[in-house]
Amino acid sequence: MRTNIVLDDNLITEAMRLANVKTKREAVDLALRRFVAHQKQRRILELVGQGLIDPDYDYKAARAGDDPR
Repeated sequence: MRTNIVLDDNLITEAMRLANVKTKREAVDLALRRFVAHQKQRRILELVGQGLIDPDYDYKAARAGDDPR
């Protein structure tokens, strides 16, 4: 999707340098992907805090067919 946005020149320049990317498009794409991943992780952590996910659950044992508890 093509979109025009106004960016803070100093901020985008610093982001490009820190991310080691050459274009503004790469910097914005990377930032959006990291933002989405961060929000998903935060929501999962909220579930742990609500007791909806057992923090002692061993997914590796479950995948191996062992009793995960």
